[in-house]
Amino acid sequence: MLTVAYLANQFPAAVEPYVGEEIQELRRRGVQVIAGSVRRPEAGPSVAASADLETEILCLQPVRVPTLLRALGLVVRRWRKISDLVARVLLRGKESPKRRLKALLHTWLGAYYAVLLEGRGVKHVHVHHGYFGSWIGMAAARLLGVSFSMTLHGSDLLVNGAYLDTKLKNCRFCMTVSEYNRRYILEHFPAIRASRIMVSRLGVDVPGRAEARRVARGTRRTFTLLAVGRLHAVKDHAFLIRACARLRDGGLDFECVIAGEGPERQHLEFLIRKNRLQDQITLPGHVTELDALYGRADVVVLTSRSEGIPLVLMEAMTRSRIVLAPAITGIPEIVIPGKTGFLYAPGALQDFVAKILFLEKLMCREDRNAVSRLDWIRHAAQVQVLHNFSRTKNLSHFGDRFVQLVAIPELVIQDWSPPHEDFVLQQI
Repeated sequence: MLTVAYLANQFPAAVEPYVGEEIQELRRRGVQVIAGSVRRPEAGPSVAASADLETEILCLQPVRVPTLLRALGLVVRRWRKISDLVARVLLRGKESPKRRLKALLHTWLGAYYAVLLEGRGVKHVHVHHGYFGSWIGMAAARLLGVSFSMTLHGSDLLVNGAYLDTKLKNCRFCMTVSEYNRRYILEHFPAIRASRIMVSRLGVDVPGRAEARRVARGTRRTFTLLAVGRLHAVKDHAFLIRACARLRDGGLDFECVIAGEGPERQHLEFLIRKNRLQDQITLPGHVTELDALYGRADVVVLTSRSEGIPLVLMEAMTRSRIVLAPAITGIPEIVIPGKTGFLYAPGALQDFVAKILFLEKLMCREDRNAVSRLDWIRHAAQVQVLHNFSRTKNLSHFGDRFVQLVAIPELVIQDWSPPHEDFVLQQI
């Protein structure tokens, strides 16, 4: 039986359901997966939901002193296996002293992880995301003498891509969530063989046909915007709040719901009060059941500075919601402007506000008994997700390819990406 160690920065995590889904997919193929988490998982619904997924999660924190000492002994005994990694940290690159110190500590944590995995028959280490956990997993794989791979999303590649040159060089293969990311890697790391970088798309379940929110001509109602995502600076909800201030000042009757929790909450609450938007914007926190929120939304908006291809767009589109997102990274691979949704120029507040006002006017003119332009877009959005971002289909592609690459490494020499039918353009 093939045994794989699968490490995430934090597992389980409500905002990263795809990690548990990939672990389950591998287990369905008979792979023994040792799920690992660098940080202790937060208590909450995601932990409870994982009870049937994993009886034991190998958590590195809190660290135990006896295991740390064993890890130090492992480093001494197998120094040659990681000496070049330490040399990269200390002697090459342009990283700051603080970043280099962290990398040394993560190397030690990699040895710690290797000690926890010793004797369990691990043949491969996979790390989801390219943050510090990927260095830990890479160092552990080196010390264990097994292969290593990782999955890259958005910010871990485009914003916080520390030591990616070394991580990519040491990957047997690297999966990433968009064609944009793959092109970015090959352009910025030309020494990496193209066949080692492959696209593995995320996906969502496609529910039954969702009814679009329609209002007859002349009917007055509150226009509703919805944003779903962690309250983190990279999501730039402050941009959305500034846009809401302009919409309010322009006389638009609207409400905006920002669903999610995170470190930016207090700052966002301050901005809402500062702009006197308490009557327009609500922050309900983390919402586990989103159907009701999607159901009342006219437009689902995304204002992130960096993304892969967000699940929230897939979730909204499969429910026939109109989406508005920035034209960045892999987003145009799912949101085709004017066909499956709408895009705005990144960081352009005026363009974002103009698109919202344009959509509000279109929706006010919709007739209950006629097919509108927006109805075609709602339908095309659902078709786009069904054919290219189906969770079941894309997980199956992931599982097949992952097992092949680990069991038969020679397959890496062939370029591969999952089939991408441009089905939407055939429907419009």
